[in-house]
Amino acid sequence: MAIDPEIAARVAQYRHRTVAERDALRAALGDAVSHQRRALADVLTENAATAFGGEHGFAGIRDVDAFRAAVPIRDYEALAPWIDRAADGEPRVLTADDPVVFFMSSGSTGDNKKIPITRSFMRRSFFPFYYAAWANFAEHFPRVLERDDTTLNLKHDPVPRLAATASGRPHAGASQVDFGAAFGEHLAAEPGTRAPWSALPATVWTEDHLDRSYARLRLAVEADLRCVIGINPAMVAALPYQLAEWLPRIVKDLHDGTVDGKPHGCANRERAAELERLAGYYGTLLPAHVWPNLELIFCWTTGLASLYLPRLRESFGTRVTVLPAPVAASEGPVAVALDRHATAGSLVVPAALYEFVPADEELRPDSATLLMEDLTEGEEYHVVFTHVGGLCRYAVGDVVRVVDRVAGVPRVEYAGRRNLSDVAGERLRESHVVRALRTALDRTGLEVVNATCRPVVRPGAGTRYEFALAAFASGGAGWGDTEVEALTAALDAALSGTAEGYRGARAAGRLDAVRLHVVGAERFAEDWQRRVARGVRPAQVKDRVFQRDDASWERMISTGN
Repeated sequence: MAIDPEIAARVAQYRHRTVAERDALRAALGDAVSHQRRALADVLTENAATAFGGEHGFAGIRDVDAFRAAVPIRDYEALAPWIDRAADGEPRVLTADDPVVFFMSSGSTGDNKKIPITRSFMRRSFFPFYYAAWANFAEHFPRVLERDDTTLNLKHDPVPRLAATASGRPHAGASQVDFGAAFGEHLAAEPGTRAPWSALPATVWTEDHLDRSYARLRLAVEADLRCVIGINPAMVAALPYQLAEWLPRIVKDLHDGTVDGKPHGCANRERAAELERLAGYYGTLLPAHVWPNLELIFCWTTGLASLYLPRLRESFGTRVTVLPAPVAASEGPVAVALDRHATAGSLVVPAALYEFVPADEELRPDSATLLMEDLTEGEEYHVVFTHVGGLCRYAVGDVVRVVDRVAGVPRVEYAGRRNLSDVAGERLRESHVVRALRTALDRTGLEVVNATCRPVVRPGAGTRYEFALAAFASGGAGWGDTEVEALTAALDAALSGTAEGYRGARAAGRLDAVRLHVVGAERFAEDWQRRVARGVRPAQVKDRVFQRDDASWERMISTGN
């Protein structure tokens, strides 16, 4: 099929911009230390006359050491009073140029964060990294961009009306903001954001997140998809479950020319019959059956996803490549892949000043920090960054692992949130659990579809960690009792080998050996769907290494239906 000339011109521009930004970030690695110092100098110069800059003496700060001494490390809760003043409309609180929008992100207390986003931040820190993140699409998977209907972007969820702060500025997820309208970057539309199902018509629109997901999936089954974008891998993992769960609903809508029973487009009875035949032949309906030309998935590839992505990828097709999404948060970028590395990216050295604290140390306002040149390969660190968008010595809450170096600059992968589970001095982090699971699974030759855990205090019977594991069973045969026993022993040993605190708690008798609950993969998919149904945006519903919700845990391990 010939590519539309208008799309061809746009793709050529997009390829030029994304590859140019990627190449510029590569070049910056050769003078990374200077870029880091310049990033700090820009913050001090531009924001010296702000309320925050005045209180912390920006005008008199000349180097990194003085900056560390003047500004404590803060997380969102500690910085929130300043952010709230800016959101309420007070000028020049954190930044010289006032925020244009406040990105929405889930907070630890359950409230949505308000991340101030300025034009200066977008121009200097965000857009170079953002465009570079898509360079592999343009360079290595050009067919993904040749039509507007080749990509299902699961995180793109435009809404008719954006929420607003008290001062009237938009408060929305980054994927809900039109970068062209807000910042004049019309090329910044992600792959899949121009698809026919991207902006749902008013006749189909619903406030319900799951129903919107259904509507887009119903429309996408009529297209020849080449790519699925999730960023959050839990969204990608939910897609096979949704296809199977919603198949009768999809078939009826296709047959009737409706979306969720509402008239839309033309009936497609041939496609409805084809999907029914495929499901009957295979016994289920997988993405690979619906879209046989799929070639690309774009999402995070580390953390719990590293355990289940190999088998999940197969359900999308054996020829599908999984590219790693950047190490980033709504608050700012950390690292982006400048080649086709499967998990890691190079620090975005012009975007922010990066500081690090060893992950096993408690992160405090006065923690001693390391700079990028001080990091050790194989070690894990808390990330603290400073950029012109007003976040100074900001503890983003992520832990990264240094994989290697490129041009002397650390290349890092996401290792988990800095959440601790600590009921008996074990001080388990997410990455401890994931690494221990990987070691135990490798030792026993077993695979999982997903996993979660929690400490269980048993009055009069001791405390232990219990794991819910969804087993992957080749050929349909489940794990035998002997295999479960071997995995239990291997996991307990691996936790002791990975986490010094866990080893000490076991040796002192404060923790008993782990217990495993082998559950069906549908338990995790149902939990994901349930959280979205409660009103959480799908992009924010992520895998849970530590399951802290009592009701979710009980449903997960229940032996009933």
